[in-house]
Amino acid sequence: MKSIPLILMGCGGVGRQLLQHIVSCRLIHANLHGVRLRVVGVADSKSLLSVPDIFTTELDDNSINEICRLKSNGSSLSSLTSYGAYQVFSNSETITNISEIASHLVRSTGLAVVDCSASSDTIGILQKVVEMNGCIVLANKKPLTSSMENYDKLVLHPHRLRHESTVGAGLPVIVSINRLLSSGDTIHRIVGSLSGTLGYVMSEVEDGKPLSEVVKTAKALGYTEPDPRDDLGGMDVARKALIIARLLGQRIELDSIKVESLYPAEMGPNVMNVEEFLATGVPQLDNNLADRVEKAATNGNVLRYVCVIEGSRCEVGIQEVPKNSALGRLRGSDNVVEVYSRCYSEQPLIIQGAGAGNDTTAAGVLADILDIQDLFT
Repeated sequence: MKSIPLILMGCGGVGRQLLQHIVSCRLIHANLHGVRLRVVGVADSKSLLSVPDIFTTELDDNSINEICRLKSNGSSLSSLTSYGAYQVFSNSETITNISEIASHLVRSTGLAVVDCSASSDTIGILQKVVEMNGCIVLANKKPLTSSMENYDKLVLHPHRLRHESTVGAGLPVIVSINRLLSSGDTIHRIVGSLSGTLGYVMSEVEDGKPLSEVVKTAKALGYTEPDPRDDLGGMDVARKALIIARLLGQRIELDSIKVESLYPAEMGPNVMNVEEFLATGVPQLDNNLADRVEKAATNGNVLRYVCVIEGSRCEVGIQEVPKNSALGRLRGSDNVVEVYSRCYSEQPLIIQGAGAGNDTTAAGVLADILDIQDLFT
């Protein structure tokens, strides 16, 4: 049985779901792959829980389930000051201890460090793991969308990096692009609706509903962040677009991407609280967007919030798209990506499906971990 030691950073919704997937898929991994995923450490923003002997022991399934229960209640791993035979390190010791674990394991059996956090603080750890020829698997977009200097260090060994879930949750966006590039196909244009929230908003507005009503409904359904402006501002889509653009060879920074926000600066978090924005702010935007929807309809088009990557161009915002295209037919919170290349020139390669959700994202991360199993002995 092949063993893959791993450390998980980030115990939010995706991290917990990943741990649960690892436990529930033990038999599948053993019978189909001959692999056991051996969790030797789990870190949140405040502490690291690790096994005392990283070479022979692992967090057992009961302990993993207990960690998930603890974190789902909003507690920190630091509350486990003494948990069985496991060790709990404070935040100031976390980076040092992850680095030490990595240095020992990489030299012997190898190690996968999985980043399911939403923090930039993990970049230093990830770079050290890469320098030691360890493997990294990312759901966290921020490391790959920081400076080009950091990016270059993280992608130094591409075969040891997987990051499918940074763009389309479990959708095969990154792997499809890499396959085209590896085959010598030339990609000249990518257009994608990469936000389930904004996909839902735009398709509902297309049906004649006011933006303010749609945003309130989306928030009530749990489609948005607690502050819907975190979605409506478009920066999450911009990060995904940057990851794709860099994959295609563009050496650009996040602040060089043109991003259209669905709300003006005078309605920002520093000016209005969430309640004020929903009550008096977003209703002021209804008529303008309704007019744009009507104008698009006269052209036989619909509006979608998309990223457009073409040549040196990388933009994020509202675009008119043909009503009968894959993007035009998009409904609800699915993601859709259209890839135009030499081989897919007139009819693009279409990638479509659920592009959000803890379960879907965690499944994509798990698939990425299994995809690097040949690098372990």
